[in-house]
Amino acid sequence: MVNVMQAQAAETSSPQQAIPAVAQLCASCHGAQGQGIDIIGPRLAGLSAEYISNQLKLFHANKRQNPIMLAMAATVQGDNIAVVADYFSHQPVDEIQLQFRGDKVAISDPFEAIAFQGDWSRTIPACTSCHGPSGVGGGQFPRLAGQQASYLKTQLLAWQDGTRSGDVDNMMGNIALKLTAAEIDGLSQYFANLK
Repeated sequence: MVNVMQAQAAETSSPQQAIPAVAQLCASCHGAQGQGIDIIGPRLAGLSAEYISNQLKLFHANKRQNPIMLAMAATVQGDNIAVVADYFSHQPVDEIQLQFRGDKVAISDPFEAIAFQGDWSRTIPACTSCHGPSGVGGGQFPRLAGQQASYLKTQLLAWQDGTRSGDVDNMMGNIALKLTAAEIDGLSQYFANLK
């Protein structure tokens, strides 16, 4: 029985993929498997290829501004965008127990409440409306679960001050403008701790 289970596990686990040459520069800040290096580079593993590709293009278009990433993104052009995006999107992330909107009726943690219920008195939708159950992301919406708190906070502040843009109808900019400093801190910590 143990041999059967070991064989099944071997069949379902994929061998570690070699990092493509074009993605090796990314690894210096994001790690060889895109797990991120806190305060240096966010986690890329767990993000969709669609999202990673789009973010590189937004850096090229100056809709995302970070002096280091502007220079690094400029080294990834054309077909190499898909190569980098595909590689990092296929790197492993820890599975987490998913919590769906509505699983809890009463939520006492104010940041968990914003994440799953939003605050309709301020027209703030639930984060999980777009970012999926427990913020695992998908498609054009990034994974928040397990992302570095410092990165999440920096990005919410960038949406607030307009140094990050490029989503449809400035949806995240409008949401970030309604969040208080304490909510930005709290939401960043909340999602970072979903591991």
